[in-house]
Formats: sequence, structure tokens, C-alpha cells
Amino acid sequence: MSRYKPYPKYKPNGVEWLGEVPEHWEVKSIKRDFFIVNGSTPKSTESTYWNGNIIWVTPADLSKRSNIYITDSIRKITEDGLYSCGTTLVPPGSIILSSRAPIGNLAIAKIPLCTNQGCKSIIPTTIKDTRFLYYYLSISSEQLNQLGRGTTFMELSADELGFFQAPFPPKNEQTTIANFLDRETARIDTLIGKQERLIELLQEKIIAVAMDEQINGAGKFERLRHLVDIIERPVMLNPQTEYTALGLYNRGRGLFHKPAKHGNEMGDSDFFYVESGDLILSGQFAWEGAVALAKDTENGCVVSHRYPVLRGKKLHTEYLLALFMTDFGNFLLNECSRGAAGRNRPLNTGLLLSEKIRIPSESTQNIIKKLVHKKFEIEQKANQAIKLLKERRTALISAAVTGKIDVREVE
Repeated sequence: MSRYKPYPKYKPNGVEWLGEVPEHWEVKSIKRDFFIVNGSTPKSTESTYWNGNIIWVTPADLSKRSNIYITDSIRKITEDGLYSCGTTLVPPGSIILSSRAPIGNLAIAKIPLCTNQGCKSIIPTTIKDTRFLYYYLSISSEQLNQLGRGTTFMELSADELGFFQAPFPPKNEQTTIANFLDRETARIDTLIGKQERLIELLQEKIIAVAMDEQINGAGKFERLRHLVDIIERPVMLNPQTEYTALGLYNRGRGLFHKPAKHGNEMGDSDFFYVESGDLILSGQFAWEGAVALAKDTENGCVVSHRYPVLRGKKLHTEYLLALFMTDFGNFLLNECSRGAAGRNRPLNTGLLLSEKIRIPSESTQNIIKKLVHKKFEIEQKANQAIKLLKERRTALISAAVTGKIDVREVE
């Protein structure tokens, strides 16, 4: 950041988290230059409202983007659906912000679209480049969350969002800063993408070796219950002891550690200790690929009874992980997850263990074991690099949109 110079003069602005801003900038409420529009949801049981051509954005759509623009949504609605509820078709250039579950994810509409009630649309009152405000809001998640209200979940109201203070340079300068950030963040995102691709390539190799063994191997078929053990290490919760529970990302993206809680805060679930080498499945979302192998960093952590834990007894647990990452393994997990209530499809472990797989050769298992642990090693290094790159990205955006650096003459 030292290669960028500051502005010649600064002034106080009364907004604590902003600090001083360049003398010629203005700090004002978003509502002075933008309309805030709420979204809504058509009646879910009316089939004529759904599967149309109108983009209908939800918070889930905002978490799955690869750039600052949004052009599609998981679900779409019809014109009848649009006019049946309180949602509004907003123009290209509108900023779409998730106002609940979670607060703060955002994108810029590339085409006309509408949203559900979990999002707010920020629409400029005149034709203008909204990228500067987008970048500012992207580093303001903490402040926006502090404005949220609610008991079951936090929600940011249209009024609170409208009163939110933001810095505004002159229009041409906003565009200059946005162009600079587009260029510099693209460079950082390219580096992040290269690190992520290293992990993907190794994952693809692991999956290919495991699947080839199931198709072309010479081993006999046997039920999973004869090949693995169900592991249970019961936890006797001590009210004053802290425990770290684990959660699972979907699509084979691994484990995460939940905030530590004392025993008297853990709820009514039964809990079990985890050790390195355990294969952990999500009882609710295994069908979405929520399966992971515990590493040394998970030793001593706990999972609730909703997370079945397996270890291989006639095969390496690493091979079982690889198998569940293949299309065949995903099919097994999907078939053994029963339920019709949307995403609530609990895994029937008994059914899963009744399924048959081909027993892999020892040589293939050893290859996969090495590949899995090599992937862990690469992931650790890549994730450290990605973390640093993301911190650099956030710091650069923050410095540019709050006027800490002057990029008007940066080539």
C-alpha cells in the first residue's frame, strides 16, 4: 500500500469508522441518492408463478458469484408471479444486498431482476455508476450487521440501510476509483483462482482413481457395513468445560470449527469426540456432498448425533472419502437420504451401510491415501495464500473507497 500516495487535504466527517476523508468528498446517507426497494416471494404452491424467465434473487444467489455482477438466479418466476406479490423489477446497475441470513452479501444487477424479502435493492435516483458504492458496501459488512434487528435472525431494514452513511467523491472520481478497483481486484482474484485450481485438480485426480477402481477393479462387491465401523466416543458434558463442535461444508469442501461453548450451552443433543482420520458425514446434507475427513486439527473436537462417524476396517478410510466424492458415491448418499421437505433430507445410515461397493485393491488404496494427504498439505498452503490475498484485496478496497489513498493518477 506504500506505493500509493494520500490525498493533499483531509477533513473530519463525524462517522467514526470512516475517519477523515478527502476535503472535497461528501459524506451522506445512501437514501439521498438512492431508492431502497424491498423484495417479496410469490405463493409457493401456485405453479403458474414459478419456472418463468424473470431473475428472482435470494441471499443464496449472492453467495455464489464469481464477479461483482449478477445475471442469473437459482429460481425464476413468471410475470404472474411478479405481479402477485410485493417484489419489484429493478433496473440494471441496481445494487442487490442481502439483508438477512446473512446481512452484507451483494452484487450489481447486470439485467432487470427482482428479489425475495431477504434482499434489498439500492437503485440510483439518476443515471450513475454504482460500482463505487458497491465497493464501499463490500467492506462495510460489520457496520451493516450492527444495524440488524431481530430475535430468530438478524435483519437490516430499508430505513436503517437508507440512513447508512457513505463517502461520495465527485462522480468522475467515483468512476476512476471503481475502474482502479476493477483492475486491481481482478489481478488478485486471478491469483486466488490459481490457488483454488491447484486444489481442484488434485481433487479431480483422487475422484478419477477411486471411480476407475469401482468400474475396472478386480475386487469382489461387499456391503459397506462389513467394510467400516461406526465410531461413537460419547462426551459427558461438563457445564464449565468448553467444547468445539464441528460443522461440514457441502460439495466436499471440508470441515469448519464452530465457536467454542461451555457444556451448559451445548443444548440437548448427544455429542461424540472426534479423532484424526475419522470420516464425518452430515446427517442432514450428506446428499449435497457434506462429507469430510478429520485431520489433526480436529482432535478433541465434538460432533452431535446428527453427524455419523465412520472408519474403515477392511479398507482405508481415505478411500471411502474419495468414493463418496465420486458421482457413484454421491448417488449412494442421495439414494439413502430420504425426505420431501425441500433440503431437509436426513441420511439413513442403515440404508447406506447396506449398499455394496467393490473392494479396492491395496495398491489403489495406498495411491488414494497418499493423494488425499497430499491434497491436505496443498490445501493448507493454498488456503494460507488465499487468506493473505483476500486480506490484501479488502485492505486495498477499504483504502480506496475511504480516501486513504489517491488513485486518480495511478496507471
